[in-house]
Amino acid sequence: MSEKSAQKKETGGTENPVANAMAELQKMGFGSLSWMGTDWMETMSDLSSEWLQFVSDRVKQDVKTQHRILHAKDLGEVQKIQMQFMQEAVDQYTAETGKLIDMNNAFFERMQQKSTDRKS
Repeated sequence: MSEKSAQKKETGGTENPVANAMAELQKMGFGSLSWMGTDWMETMSDLSSEWLQFVSDRVKQDVKTQHRILHAKDLGEVQKIQMQFMQEAVDQYTAETGKLIDMNNAFFERMQQKSTDRKS
């Protein structure tokens, strides 16, 4: 039996990497994860949306900074623009990281509650 057909047999005939990962989690003792329901999908969608919005805003900021640099009168002004840009980027990435962590923590708290409710 080829490696691919053995893998198909193990994972119920699918080569979908997500399905394979879920099957591996189940084998490791996590059991069926279907109890997570739509909450997991909604959270992943919210996280993706949040990240894409953040990246979009950062690209806009990059363009504005390039525009300011192109119109700078001297090297000192360019350095000031670059320092402002870096500080704003650090501040924004720090804030975004905190927001994503909060979103993840809220999700895991909901999942922990669901798990507790299921065992009761």
